[in-house]
Amino acid sequence: MTDVSTLLLERVAAARLTEHVGHVVRQVGLLVEATGPACAGVGDLCHISLPGRILPAEVVGLDGVRLLLLPYGETGGLRAGSRVTACDRPLSVDLGPALLGRVVDAFCQPLDGKGDIAGGERRPIRRRPAGPLARRGIDTVLETRVRAIDTLLTLGYGQRMAIMAGSGVGKSTLLGMLSRHCVADVIVVALIGERGREVLEFVENRPGADGMRNVVMVVATADEPALVREAAALTAMTIGEFFSDSGQAVLLIVDSLTRYAMARREIGLATGEPATSRGYTPSVFSSLACLLERCGAWVGGGSMTGLFTVLVEGDDVYDPIADSVRGIADGHIVLSRELAQRGHYPAIDVLASVSRLASGLVDDGAQALMCACRQALGLLALNQDVLALGAYREGSQPALDAAIRVRPALDRFLQQATGEVCARDTALAALGVALDGGRP
Repeated sequence: MTDVSTLLLERVAAARLTEHVGHVVRQVGLLVEATGPACAGVGDLCHISLPGRILPAEVVGLDGVRLLLLPYGETGGLRAGSRVTACDRPLSVDLGPALLGRVVDAFCQPLDGKGDIAGGERRPIRRRPAGPLARRGIDTVLETRVRAIDTLLTLGYGQRMAIMAGSGVGKSTLLGMLSRHCVADVIVVALIGERGREVLEFVENRPGADGMRNVVMVVATADEPALVREAAALTAMTIGEFFSDSGQAVLLIVDSLTRYAMARREIGLATGEPATSRGYTPSVFSSLACLLERCGAWVGGGSMTGLFTVLVEGDDVYDPIADSVRGIADGHIVLSRELAQRGHYPAIDVLASVSRLASGLVDDGAQALMCACRQALGLLALNQDVLALGAYREGSQPALDAAIRVRPALDRFLQQATGEVCARDTALAALGVALDGGRP
């Protein structure tokens, strides 16, 4: 049999020769109810025929013989009897090297006006995390070139880190620094439920022909339906998995995980889940664990490091989402409003932040510097009221005297301009100088 004949037979075998069809009977809030298609199950993609367009929708639940669908777009023109066609698959995206340098939506369709993106491998966006035996230990330092992180909150390839902050304390600025300076083969940035102008700002802050060379941006702004915002985060994760499976070191930045959780809350409430703390449904917390567990370092050699921002309401780092993420992630970076108001950027509260893997990633010298710096900052924080009142008498506590002497140098060390790049070895040497009271 010739190659042409074989190809034709394969195409015939893969062709859809029949369609499974149902019809819309009701819409309540975000949900669309349909009688059929009978073959569609939870998680499958369907197409709803509207005047002049096709509306994708996902099966999110069952009610007797009816399917509960959530649309991926506006339902204008929907009416009873609208045709619902099963796609016989879950939502999937085309993946390939052509994604590099592009800005896409939740379906991997281009948003940057640079033409179509050549497809390659097709993968569903909803996937189970890799098993524990498919992972390897996180033992290689990821250099972010942000002094405060590299020296005091050292990260490793494959680590999951939460960045917790209220609004207006420099979260997006820090993410921009990390995305520009981190040592990674591929950077996947997911902007979930954020302002549309941030997309343009991100691209413009990466000047030059190579600024976006190794970056893929996945965007779902605040005006998109909840299902699209959720899908954008899953698509970004799937893109990261594609590149890490080929042995590359991937940095995934999700801004923000809170908006993803809010989208999941909308979906859960629409499907009838009970509301728990602050209205979040039980599936929100299980989905957070599934999402973050998809990051890691793999036996095959690749890795995906995750940086997830958490927008804490009222600067309460113990709100339900922040508390849940703190228990899942491998550490967290807390941005302080007090530091930001003093013009201290990046506004990283070192004492409130922790990298759980740092002790296993650094050598004894770096560990000693880290401990000495934390001890000095801890003493200053413990005695800040006494120092502010001027009630402390020099010589009362030698350790506190030493901390007071090095405080100006440590403050200078922990601050860094957005365009400043500092290698980790240089940062460690500068920290040693700062702890001696000198200028870094």
